[in-house]
Amino acid sequence: MEFNLIKTDNYSKARIGIIKTDHGKINTPAFMPVASKGYVKSVSIAELYKMSNIILSNTYHLYLQPGIDILYEAGGIHSFINWKKSILTDSGGFQIFSMRNLNKITEDGVIFKSIINGSYHFLSPEKSMEIQRFIGGDIIMAFDDCPPFPCSYNMAIKSLKKTHLWLERCYSYLKKNPEKYNYKQSFFPISQGSIYPDLRKYSVEKITSLEVDGYAIGGLSLGEKKEKTYDITNLVTDFLPKNKPRYLMGVGTPVDILEGISTGVDIFDCVIPTRNGRHGMLFTWNGIINIKNNKWKKDFSCLDEFGNSYIDHLYSKSYVRHLFLSKDNLAKEIASIHNLSFYSNLLKQARFHIMNNNFLSWKRSIVPLLSQRL
Repeated sequence: MEFNLIKTDNYSKARIGIIKTDHGKINTPAFMPVASKGYVKSVSIAELYKMSNIILSNTYHLYLQPGIDILYEAGGIHSFINWKKSILTDSGGFQIFSMRNLNKITEDGVIFKSIINGSYHFLSPEKSMEIQRFIGGDIIMAFDDCPPFPCSYNMAIKSLKKTHLWLERCYSYLKKNPEKYNYKQSFFPISQGSIYPDLRKYSVEKITSLEVDGYAIGGLSLGEKKEKTYDITNLVTDFLPKNKPRYLMGVGTPVDILEGISTGVDIFDCVIPTRNGRHGMLFTWNGIINIKNNKWKKDFSCLDEFGNSYIDHLYSKSYVRHLFLSKDNLAKEIASIHNLSFYSNLLKQARFHIMNNNFLSWKRSIVPLLSQRL
């Protein structure tokens, strides 16, 4: 993988660059639609091609279904889902640790119960790397321990030690076991440490001691105040190498993403645009719409007058509200595509304003609009 840093904003840490994998180029800052099981809910691959050059899939889900044997026989996930662009695979750690009360966590790994058939499985750092080799993502993530929030300082220390121990095991496995397919995979370690600045700094020192292609910031947006999320992210990016991409995991709303960009983050992912869209929440340049509200019943204007996607102007608010109240699947499809298109355009606009050295003033002017409920 290559990362070319093109420009940094004169008044913030916001930056634009290009990531090159063996499956193409990704303009950064970039947002990855979440395709945990190899698909984005309610959105076809054909639509995804219009909106993104990279998507995120998940080790935990793909391991359980369809299974790595199917993916291997298909020639990897790109062939299986007919996606010729880049893919990042999460390690499965977050899914397992978000259900920590149902799992048994040991120093060696995690024993967990399948959400599909109740069978028991063991996921270790080595196993996660093996699965990700078989899945075949262009960027693969370290298997880490994601502590809950709130989290005591002592608990955060114990969790961080486990994350760093497991990182060494992930790194060692990948050195000994090459890719399964005829393209390269890049490995990203993950910074943890909860909301404690000294632990975050220590974690960055550990993960940057390895020769890797990029770095991730995990363990945030778990319930802490937004200002704390931004402060920790800003702290971590201060210590990460400038010549490698930074990935802020699981973030966020449009405002969260703009704040993350201003701290020097390059890659984002989140289920918010599609999950919230399926429940009738639409992000627009004028603010946030709950399309199921009665106020849109006789509103025959388009979904977003300032949107640049065909779907923004194809359907009226009244009609999409009617689809939601009728519980038709087309409602979920329209809302999901609309929101992902909005995110894609948001990142495009951010890149434009960084290039023109007015990102910070643009962000300050647009955040109040994006935050308001219509």
